Amino acid sequence: MLTHGLINDGSWELRIVVTDLKIEKRLRAKGDMHIGGLILKLVEELDVTADWSDHALWWPMKNQWLKRTRTTLDQAGIQADTLLHFTPMHKNLRVQLPDLRYVDSRVDFSIPTFNAVVQLCDDLGIRHAEELSFSRPLIMAHLKQNYPNLDITPLQRQFDQIGPITQNESTLNQVTNVSTLTRAMSAQPFVDFAPSSMNGNNSGPIIATARNVPVEKPSFLYPVEAVKPTLMTSPVTPSAEGKATLLRPKSLIEKARLNAGWLDSNLSIYEQGVREYDLLLLRFKYYNFYDLNPKLDAVRINQLYEQAKWSLITEEVDCTEEEMFLFAGLQLQINILALNPDPNDQYIEVNDDIDAALDELQLTLEGSNAIQYNYQQQSNGTSTINYGYSDIPELSGYLRFAKHKLFTLKNFKRYYFILKDTNLKLYKSIEDRQGSPAFIINLKGCDITPDLNVTQNKYGFKIHNYNDDGQTEYWLRCESEKQYAEWITACRLATKGRTMADASYRTEVQTTRDFLKKQQYSGSPVMPTQSNKIAINPDDYIALRFLRRRDQHVTNRIYDSHGNFKSMPSLQCKLNYIRAWQALPKFGLSFFVVHFLNTKREEILGIAPNRLVRIDMHTGDTIRTWPYARMKSWNVNWEIKKLCVEFDDEMLEFECLSADCKVPHEFIGGYIFLSMRSKEHNQTLNENLFFKLTSGWI
Repeated sequence: MLTHGLINDGSWELRIVVTDLKIEKRLRAKGDMHIGGLILKLVEELDVTADWSDHALWWPMKNQWLKRTRTTLDQAGIQADTLLHFTPMHKNLRVQLPDLRYVDSRVDFSIPTFNAVVQLCDDLGIRHAEELSFSRPLIMAHLKQNYPNLDITPLQRQFDQIGPITQNESTLNQVTNVSTLTRAMSAQPFVDFAPSSMNGNNSGPIIATARNVPVEKPSFLYPVEAVKPTLMTSPVTPSAEGKATLLRPKSLIEKARLNAGWLDSNLSIYEQGVREYDLLLLRFKYYNFYDLNPKLDAVRINQLYEQAKWSLITEEVDCTEEEMFLFAGLQLQINILALNPDPNDQYIEVNDDIDAALDELQLTLEGSNAIQYNYQQQSNGTSTINYGYSDIPELSGYLRFAKHKLFTLKNFKRYYFILKDTNLKLYKSIEDRQGSPAFIINLKGCDITPDLNVTQNKYGFKIHNYNDDGQTEYWLRCESEKQYAEWITACRLATKGRTMADASYRTEVQTTRDFLKKQQYSGSPVMPTQSNKIAINPDDYIALRFLRRRDQHVTNRIYDSHGNFKSMPSLQCKLNYIRAWQALPKFGLSFFVVHFLNTKREEILGIAPNRLVRIDMHTGDTIRTWPYARMKSWNVNWEIKKLCVEFDDEMLEFECLSADCKVPHEFIGGYIFLSMRSKEHNQTLNENLFFKLTSGWI
């Protein structure tokens, strides 16, 4: 019906930009029209033969996808002044892997980031994708101040040159304007691998000609299927572009600002300002690695090893000088085998699957009777391990002990200790063991961190005991590396509720002793043979703070350390590297700059797989610890941007300054989710549970 030349049937004109054809269509629409019907009408109006099944409507002003095809325009809030985009859901994304290589992948920009990472990891052959996530690439300027609302970064989207850092709060349709921080829509993807030869069967995005007839644009993407086999090993020397993205934090507060780049796992990457051909980093976000299986996880182990390696070299994770050269020796062996593949380079397992299953069955049936002998083993006259047919194994001996107190020197005294079951008992002397102990520590739920310096013969460890009053820290010193290996292994088992009857006890003791021996510097390097000699750039092996001496001295120490691993297979080296990395005192802590309730000064909060830690910003000392076992709930107050964590006896409230408040909330929920994994449960990934624990709306 026409009135004064206007259509008077309740319809209006709706503008839709078809991004593939780079044209704008105007359609007549009504409020009761479904989104699916609108798409069908648009495709009919285009009159272009193409597969539109991967396309969906995007609403730039609202920053959301319109994927519910049965929703009407009125229900969605679409009116006459609305501008929509009809665009592909799968787009090209440039991804930097943990080994600093780049690959262009087809990623679904319309699904939550968590699901997009799962799909990408499936393409790359990485199991347990829930441990990884996307992060924006940062530059050193991001570590100089807090960025709680970080948006597009210079490395994420480049044009001709890197522009200044901007925290863009404008709508995303304004962000897409070409500038020094944006990339032209027609920019070609970057591939860090040699492209395959062109053939006649090309596929790629559709571009429009003068007649609006789609023409297929040749794809220069390197297929993921071709890249996948190369991910089990990495280049000995990364590309200059890859190394340029590495950040070297110089303080604890700079380490905290590294976590500003994580994307929200519950939103799609398109909703977070990521556009086609942008660069994102794929990294292991959560330090809780489940079921590292050499037979199934060659790619996962290699990428995890690479992330561990660069975290040590850039000093994101601290270690001692002896530990640094131990890691360098392992790295050199891995590099030698990468350049000179050995046909006999295979991972050697002590037990096969059948033996492992039999051992597990034996432990289940026999319980505490797993040890079938009865004798006493002396350790330098200081420790005794008692095994029996029916008794739980007992470890006893003299250790030096100190209780940690702030602002005071540690005064170590020699006491007699007995570890049985999960209880550590302290006596003044061996003669008092028949009486009551001076005190008892139940190690279950505690944390154990090493306090080592092999060159100075210091073999100690710390016990972090959590109670209603906070954290109590106990320091223990052993007299030899053998005694240290026995006690720290037994204490670590006790923290998990296990005893020395566990089948892994003896193996772990021997592994610990082997690593301690390999940290000792002999002063006479084992020079490589001509067949396996490779050039060593110390910067690619050693953190800068350990490069005080001339390069030749550092190189000799690396060769000396390598002599301990020269017959070890590559995959076993990587697993040993990862295990040694996990044993470091500061491993597994993700830091954030926060304001606690009723305080104005900036402080550091560390989030670990099993606890929250309040840390002194200047000294790095732990002030207070809250284990997850005492946590009741956690949520975000979105109005004031504060995170609230409720424990049994207190409420912890803080404002995150170095990242969006959603990031620490997601870390806590993610660790709770990962802690639910076990071999007894169905290992199907429960995506709904992950979203429930990390969304911030419960």
